[in-house]
Amino acid sequence: MRALFMALTALICSVTVTAQPIEVHVSDRATNQPTIAPEIYGQFAEHLGSCIYGGLWVGEDSEIPNEAGYRTDVLEALKALQVPVLRWPGGCFADEYHWRDGIGPKENRPRMVNSNWGGTVEDNSFGTHEFLNLCEKLGCEPYISGNVGSGSVEELAKWVEYMTAEDGPMAEERKKNGREKPWKVKYLGVGNESWGCGGSMRPEYYSDLYRRYATYCRNFDGNRLYKIASGASDYDFNWTEVLLKQIGHQMHGLSLHYYTVKGWQGSKGSATEFTTDDYYWTLGKALEIEPVIRRHIALMDSVDPEQRIGLLVDEWGTWFDVEPGTNPGHLYQQNTMRDAMVAALTFNVFHRYADRISMANIAQIANVLQSMVLTRGEEMVLTPTYHAFWLYRPHQGATYVPTQCSAPERKVTPTRSVPEVSVTASRDKEGKLHLSLVNPELEKEAKLVLSFDALQPKQVSGTMLQADAIDAYNDFGKNANRVGILPFKGAKITRTGIELTLPAASIVTLEIE
Repeated sequence: MRALFMALTALICSVTVTAQPIEVHVSDRATNQPTIAPEIYGQFAEHLGSCIYGGLWVGEDSEIPNEAGYRTDVLEALKALQVPVLRWPGGCFADEYHWRDGIGPKENRPRMVNSNWGGTVEDNSFGTHEFLNLCEKLGCEPYISGNVGSGSVEELAKWVEYMTAEDGPMAEERKKNGREKPWKVKYLGVGNESWGCGGSMRPEYYSDLYRRYATYCRNFDGNRLYKIASGASDYDFNWTEVLLKQIGHQMHGLSLHYYTVKGWQGSKGSATEFTTDDYYWTLGKALEIEPVIRRHIALMDSVDPEQRIGLLVDEWGTWFDVEPGTNPGHLYQQNTMRDAMVAALTFNVFHRYADRISMANIAQIANVLQSMVLTRGEEMVLTPTYHAFWLYRPHQGATYVPTQCSAPERKVTPTRSVPEVSVTASRDKEGKLHLSLVNPELEKEAKLVLSFDALQPKQVSGTMLQADAIDAYNDFGKNANRVGILPFKGAKITRTGIELTLPAASIVTLEIE
């Protein structure tokens, strides 16, 4: 298999330029364009494998450098990403989590078996205070996923009160546990995957449950909850349709889960050893999120034309087989340039629907599935997906700018295609234009000609993510920085716009003034 990718590397290094330049027009005069919600770049941390324990949290007494129990290296890496929102405690774990087990003195907290994910025994040392304090350290919004599957209305209602009330019995209990002032908690998920691990419910039954929970989860002392209904998986359009009809008037947001995965039975394929066909198939599956999103949005538009309800893709990303020798229930997988390509192409899709998509949360933040960081003892590495998120930071909170691209498409299955170049653009509050360009082709550079409605570029700079092979990844030891951010100096201002050549298998972000 390595021989195959040595050959691929040689192809990437000895590429041919596309015969005909690809034209990209940037409609920088377009008006009434949506803002790209910063929360589209959200993260997800579940009690799963070593995502929390060993990934984010090591405890105050650990020999691993930490700040009040949080890993210092991971904390600094996440601050650099400008994480806008963090979802916790699950996932499937959320509907087995009872929040009272995670408050009070740590020595008094009960242990629990994480039956969803490998039967791991946890000590509940990371609970409500630890999560919300982490969000404060990162400067991000907390997104609480509430227990509907095995919990009660009273339990979730009191959790909301404990976190957000200035006074009252729950506030007094919080104060005794060391937090005088309430936290601000905006996002509340009413259950998770209620059609599956969250209770195996029918949409009609869940809709009735949602009404009860939403009624009793109240706003306290200026805190305003944004209540999110547990939405569909992938292609379950009936679930969306029923919820919109039954509880559309009571929800602020509706979730959607979509994984780039080969199937739920048998092997999902290796994260690091794959063929060129596997590579293009994976990108095609990732891009199929667009017609899925489009159809869910069409259903939302039919009952909510004012777009009051937001669509939250609060679980997405690649899912491969676990790394050999690791616990199958811990979902630990490596992360290559292929994963970075999936992330960038998915961001470009999200931007196109920024008028409806109000949040997205990649699964997951550390050591699980398509993570930002991997840790082993005192060591930490940044993944290629981390670097893709870093490249796209300028789009957070910027105004979407439409683009038109003449790139042809590669047919990867009878129903799926991958564009030879994918482009997205936005304008930040300072007026700077940012373009992110993806060339997923393994064997071809792409010559681009950029034109604009009105802008006459005076200055252009760029950064790039590329590696020596599409299966390259960062690993502990001497290969910790094999994949990283590089300067991109290949853009040239012309009389009519900008010309550049995108290297094969690369992601580039330009800043244009």
